[in-house]
Amino acid sequence: MSTLLPPSPLPPNALFLDLDGVLLDTRPVMERAWHQVLTEHGLDVPFEEYERHLGRPFADIVERLGLTESERLHRTYEAASIAATHLAREFDGAAEVLHAFVAAGWLLGIVTSKPLERAAPLLTNLGCPFSTVRTPNGSGRGKPAPDPVLLALTDLGVDPADAVYVGDMAVDQEAARRAGVPYVHAGWGYGCPDAPSPVVAESPKDLLRLLSPGPFLEGSLL
Repeated sequence: MSTLLPPSPLPPNALFLDLDGVLLDTRPVMERAWHQVLTEHGLDVPFEEYERHLGRPFADIVERLGLTESERLHRTYEAASIAATHLAREFDGAAEVLHAFVAAGWLLGIVTSKPLERAAPLLTNLGCPFSTVRTPNGSGRGKPAPDPVLLALTDLGVDPADAVYVGDMAVDQEAARRAGVPYVHAGWGYGCPDAPSPVVAESPKDLLRLLSPGPFLEGSLL
C-alpha cells in the first residue's frame, strides 16, 4: 500500500521525472521507430525485447541486445522517432499535476534517456516550466548510474533529501537510490520496480496525494 513520503523541512522541493512512460505515452513512437530499424538493417529482434531495456541510453540497449553498429542503428531510430512524434500522448492529468507542483513552489526537472533533440519538442508540448533537463547529450553516464540525477540536483542547487524522482523502470529506481534521492514509481508506466518495493503512484494525480504540494482544484489549471 502506498504511503506518503515525509515532507522535507527545507525548501525548495524539486520534482524530477522521467519522460517516456511517466509524462507521455510514447510506446507507439518507439515501436514504430524500432520496426524501422529492423526493416532497414535486416534485423530480427522483437520490440518486446527492446522494450525490456527501456530507461537506458539507446547504445546501452543495443549492446544488451547483442547488436553492433550502434551509431547507424541510432540514426535510423532517431529519424523514425522524429517522424512519429505525433503518436505520443500525454498521460491523463500529467500537465495539470506539473502545474500544481509549480504553483506550490516546487522546481521541475526531467531526467531521461531520450536524446535532447527528441525530448525537447515533446516537453514543449506539455507547456510546463522545467528548471533542468538532463539527457544523454550531457556529461556523465546514463541511467542506472546516478550521474544524471546528481547533475540535475547540481543544476538546481538542491540536496538529494529535498528532491523526489518519479520513474517507471527499474533503472530509474536504481539511479535514484544511488543518488540518494527518494523514488516514486509511476504505476501507470511501462515497467515494474525492483525490491525493496518503493512508493507507487497509481496515476499522475496520485502524486499530489503522495507528495502533498498543496491544494489542487480539478480543472483549474487547464
